[in-house]
Amino acid sequence: MNILFFGLFLIQSTSLYAQDPMKAAPNVYKKILLNNDKVRIMEVVFAPGATAAWHSHPNHSVYALTSGKIQITDKGKPAATIDIKMGTAMYMPAVTHMAKNVGTTTIKLIVTEMKPAKK
Repeated sequence: MNILFFGLFLIQSTSLYAQDPMKAAPNVYKKILLNNDKVRIMEVVFAPGATAAWHSHPNHSVYALTSGKIQITDKGKPAATIDIKMGTAMYMPAVTHMAKNVGTTTIKLIVTEMKPAKK
């Protein structure tokens, strides 16, 4: 059930003006694990209280390495707080959002962005 709510709150159209998630959150640790013409895979770590400013993702998947509580605000929608459970994976369509760790534990995620096919 939590996965469904997490996915619903992340759904939003992509904005061309939003920032790259690697640059939008200087207080959130990010590491590129793989970046090629097909995918970009990132490890993302939110310490308690850390915020990722407005940014966009293309179609992507998220895998939770740890549990935690995150507040997600999709562009044009009110904020929603979601309990993330360790070991959950979900697919998300393109989104423009911001996120904040509102819990007391560090949240660690693997985000895999799918890149569009080149012609």
